[in-house]
This record gives sequence, structure tokens and C-alpha cells, in this order.
Amino acid sequence: MNVSSNMDLSIYARRKRSNFIGMVLSMSAMIIGLAFLLWILSILMFKGFSALSFSMLTHSTPAPGSEGGGLANAIVGSLMIVISCSFLSTPIGVLAGVYLSEYSDRSKIAEVTRFVNDIMLSAPSIVIGLFVYALIVVPSKHFSGWAGTIALSLIAIPVVVRTTENMLKLVPVSLREAAFALGAPKWKVSTSVVLKAAKSGVMTGLLLALARVSGETAPLLFTALNNQFFSTDMNKPMANLPVVIFQFAMSPYENWVSLAWGGALLITLTVLALNIIARVVFREKVSV
Repeated sequence: MNVSSNMDLSIYARRKRSNFIGMVLSMSAMIIGLAFLLWILSILMFKGFSALSFSMLTHSTPAPGSEGGGLANAIVGSLMIVISCSFLSTPIGVLAGVYLSEYSDRSKIAEVTRFVNDIMLSAPSIVIGLFVYALIVVPSKHFSGWAGTIALSLIAIPVVVRTTENMLKLVPVSLREAAFALGAPKWKVSTSVVLKAAKSGVMTGLLLALARVSGETAPLLFTALNNQFFSTDMNKPMANLPVVIFQFAMSPYENWVSLAWGGALLITLTVLALNIIARVVFREKVSV
């Protein structure tokens, strides 16, 4: 009896020691990660807020060597590209997610679609940019905002598809059976019952997808490129914040570097706002 209790105590002590070591290592890793994150954010906030001004929001990007200037053309260009991306990726992603969730029983097409979607989720954004460059920019012989929209849509669609499918699968089967018992056809059940029940989760996925693509630089370098002047023509090269930040951050001009910090802060605050809306606002709606 004493031997058994001693063995139990030794096992308990060993497990407690292992748990303590694991907790220490986990907390250390978390503290190191948070320290670097806070360091980056503090520098960004300090230099970004010091660069913010009314002229930055109302003037276009300056010419090399000139004083002043702003990011108005880049802000408008980014908004137009991202909004166009949302209009293109939302219906395709949601409908594909509905198909995979509701109509893909033992379907080879669904298996291939999931496989391709998983590849697209992990594909580097620069590869997608090169693909759209070869597919659209080279044949048309010019950069354009539409090419940038298509490149960002190819990044956003897999996120929307995966989120929509997962959210629809969380809807209870009893809800579907109740709708079928009332005589509703399957397409009506999918669109008016299942999709409506999971709309908060689907909206969360849409917002997170937009948050991801809003800061992508590599695809826009090969598609939309840049435009020093204010333009709303999506069929021509269009200024956008990620590419402007990339170019201005490497420039020797102080006002360009300052504008790059201001643009980086704008993108960071936008992505932060989208994440807060997606993770807090819609989560509260689900809990109600």
C-alpha cells in the first residue's frame, strides 16, 4: 500500500513538474511575441500619428524632390480596388461554400474544389500576382485597377469559401429537417434557412477576408502598379496604399518616408477595425 501511494506521489510530482515547465515555456514564448508586437506597434503609432495631417488625406502623392503631398489618390484607389474585390469575391465565395456544404455528398467535383481551395489558401500572394499578370496584364499590355481587383479576389475567395462552408456545417440538422417537413425545396432551405441562420459567421469570414487583402502588396505590384496622379479609371494603373508605402519607404526623401508611415498607420487601423467588427460585433449577435 505504501509502495503504491509513493508511486502515485512520484507520478503526480513528475506531472506537476512537467506542467510547470510547459507553462513557463508557453508564457515565455507569449511574452516574447507580445514584446515584439508591442515594439512594432509603438513605433508605428509614434511615427504614423506624427505623419498624419489634413493635407495627407486631401493631396495626391508628391513628385520626386517636391515638398508636401498626401495619399488621397492612394486611399481612393485602395478603397475602389478593395470594394470591387468584395463585390466579386462575396457571391462566388458564398455560393461555392453553400454548394460544398449542402450539395457535395460523395461528389468528385466537391473533392477537387476543396483540394484547389486548400491550395489557394496557402498559395503565396506573389504567385497569384504573377498569374494575373500573365493572364490579364500581358495580353492587355497595360496595368489596371481591374487586374488588381481580380488578383485580390483570388486571395479572398478561398477564405470566404472555407468560412462559409464551416459556418453552414454548424447549423443543426434538425433545422434543415424541420424546413423539409414543411415542404420547402432544398434550394429554399439552403438560401432562406441555413444561410440565414449562419449569416453572422459568413459576414465574419467576409470581413476577415477583406482585412487580409487590404494590405497585400505583391499582387498589386504586378497588376495595378501605381499612379502618381488622382485617377478613378479602373482600366488604367491605379494608386494604392500598399504599393505607395512600399515605394515611399525605400525613397531618400523625408516627406515620402513620412507619408509611408502615415499610410502604414491607416492600413493598420483599417485592418484592426475590420477585425474588431468581425470578432466582437457579429459574435455578440450570435450569442443573442
